[in-house]
Amino acid sequence: MSGNIANWIENWLKDRKQRVVNNGKFSSWINVLSGVPRGSILGPLLFVIFINDLEDGVITKILKFADDTKIVSELGSEEEVRVLQSDLSKMFIWSHDWQMLFNIDKCKIIHFGFNNMEADYLLGLSKLSSADEERDLGVIIDKSLKPSKQCMKTARAGNVVLGMNNRTFICKNKDLMLQLYVLGQT
Repeated sequence: MSGNIANWIENWLKDRKQRVVNNGKFSSWINVLSGVPRGSILGPLLFVIFINDLEDGVITKILKFADDTKIVSELGSEEEVRVLQSDLSKMFIWSHDWQMLFNIDKCKIIHFGFNNMEADYLLGLSKLSSADEERDLGVIIDKSLKPSKQCMKTARAGNVVLGMNNRTFICKNKDLMLQLYVLGQT
């Protein structure tokens, strides 16, 4: 980036200070050397610009959403497993070069399919753990790709609301409730 926008962003980010308040006691002010103000409108845009080159040189498909990154591959041979491991290594090197480390404890592998080789993978020197299911944007992804666990979760949430309605409303006469609903609409 260059020009007026880059200068404006640089001025917005430089010379910032922060302190901690705990039980009414204030720490000393210190300089903020990295990051953007939390909750700022520009934060997500600057993050996307910052990680834009994460997939450079990576062969395997990468899916990015906000600060969430997935690497997805169909693996049917040892060569494809090797390519995926190489791509994971490239991403790990990128994360170190840019001081944007992956939280390895949150990185999981899900092996889909019946004939899956279920290979082990490393991120740096750490072996990634395997999972039978993970939650992604509130949706449960199961290694069988069956929606039953997500359906059960949704049904439970619906039953909680129905139970609350059942305990809240004393009158359960459908005709009267419909009349009240229609009156509320007019």
